Amino acid sequence: MPHTPRPPEAIAADRARYEDHQRKGLTFAPKAPPVPSSLPAPPPFGVVREQVIPGGWYATFTLAQGQILRLQAGGLGGSVSLAAWAAGDTSERLNLPDTIKVQWTTDLRKGRVLFSDMGRVMLSITEDSSGAHDVLTGGSGSTGAGTPTMRNTRDNMILAAAKLGLNRRDLPMLMTFFAPVRVDAEGRFFWNATLLSGSDWVELRAEMPLMLALSNTRHPMDPTGSEVPGVTATLQAARPVPDDDLCRTATAEATRGFVNNARG
Repeated sequence: MPHTPRPPEAIAADRARYEDHQRKGLTFAPKAPPVPSSLPAPPPFGVVREQVIPGGWYATFTLAQGQILRLQAGGLGGSVSLAAWAAGDTSERLNLPDTIKVQWTTDLRKGRVLFSDMGRVMLSITEDSSGAHDVLTGGSGSTGAGTPTMRNTRDNMILAAAKLGLNRRDLPMLMTFFAPVRVDAEGRFFWNATLLSGSDWVELRAEMPLMLALSNTRHPMDPTGSEVPGVTATLQAARPVPDDDLCRTATAEATRGFVNNARG
């Protein structure tokens, strides 16, 4: 059947609805981001497991709902890429494009959440000292391994997925922590090293039972030397979540995501 063009007034109406939705999302969001988490990081609470991920290596974690994973940088040069799956059904996985789209920002930091491809909240960023994280470029591939003796992010994630009973087709787009990739006025990526201290930390709260894969490698845009320091990953016990928790109330989209979580 021949394609019938949509009337201009229908296109304009759709555009108006989109712009109204965008205005509401941006208006509801905090007008100023929360204060970054303090440095140095306080002692962890209720340690369940602690593991140093050496430079060029990977680790897997299984989190119960409410447990908190802390990532502590061991110096400059390491960036931690993350993939996540729902433990009960691994076809539900981290979806960064939706995470960015529904929160109207690529600036994922303290107070923001990470969505699955089912519109549910997988992780909340409850603490974050830098806000310097990459949601646009991904980790290193076979031509950006960091050093000749270190595996790259892609290979690490394939191995980590296999340990979880998954394969490369199950890998989502990766979020990378301690990677200050930004976009200049010309639309070009650049590395803003001033955002990192070398002792930064971030905490992620599991909002459902999860399986995580982590890879600690040098980001392909990182201009520092080839040595990649270890990153400490600390799994902590669940804590009570207040009704006014920032991650659950910062945006209308996050609020709807938690409603989806409650529905199961």
